[in-house]
Amino acid sequence: MTEPLNPDEPQGEVSLRTVGMPADTNPAGHIFGGWVLSQMDMAGAIHASSCTNTRVVTVAVDSMKFHKPIHVGDEVTCYTTIDRIGRTSVAIHVETWVRRARHGSPLMVTAGLFTYVAIDQNGGTTEISSSKT
Repeated sequence: MTEPLNPDEPQGEVSLRTVGMPADTNPAGHIFGGWVLSQMDMAGAIHASSCTNTRVVTVAVDSMKFHKPIHVGDEVTCYTTIDRIGRTSVAIHVETWVRRARHGSPLMVTAGLFTYVAIDQNGGTTEISSSKT
């Protein structure tokens, strides 16, 4: 599930909000896709960690699709929903929406599916207990 659930309004919970800055631009003057990917990864990890009550590490990013560019000064918000929870992993659907120059209605710019593995204090994989979710 990498397409927005509803392309007209954000779905899920706000997990991260920031502003695109000039230092984050690519040679074309838009916000660099790698910066957007890192923001989405942080948002997904925050949600995954809160639902598992463990540390998590990213193991996969599936089907990223950029629909529109992000401009300097845009308010960037990542919305997250749980796609599935396994024995040791959780998949989080992340949608990124912007408000141009921090004004107006939100516009969906990209979405992706991020998978995280729960880890213990030693860095080893740990099971996600039903009491954690």
